[in-house]
Amino acid sequence: MRTIYLVGFMGAGKSAIGAALAARLGRSFVDLDGAVERRLGMTVGEIFSGPGETVFRAAETAELERIAASDDLVVATGGGAFAASENRALIEGSGGVSVFLDPPWEVIARRLEGVADDRPRWVDAGHARRLLEDRRPAYLAARIHLALSGGETPEEVADLVTGALAETACVS
Repeated sequence: MRTIYLVGFMGAGKSAIGAALAARLGRSFVDLDGAVERRLGMTVGEIFSGPGETVFRAAETAELERIAASDDLVVATGGGAFAASENRALIEGSGGVSVFLDPPWEVIARRLEGVADDRPRWVDAGHARRLLEDRRPAYLAARIHLALSGGETPEEVADLVTGALAETACVS
């Protein structure tokens, strides 16, 4: 079965939904940011403030290459991963299924209040909103687009993803 890649902006719920979806489907779950942290031995924040975003993005692509060689996974990508054309090509070329989780901006902003220190690309709400709009065309290239209200539980979104996958015959 194809690997499912959850894509979207920071605060979209990719990690929580990915864990719920993996449990529902009986698959292993991979958090891409966590895989990069293990690869480099630093947190995402430490990577951005130390070696820098270029090093982070190279490690992110290397981890995606490793992951793309596997099947039956659910992967929560980082907010910028799918914005890179080489990463989109890796995901699509591997036969993976990309799912854009798209809650309203107001929900994302509310979720990120108070946790901005853990998000190295967070400068302020205005900058984050511009970054989201810059990345949106890439996110819309995902095979499946789920517009969310933001009030759903991770389990409810996992149900929506499962239904969308069945409708598009992406998973057997």
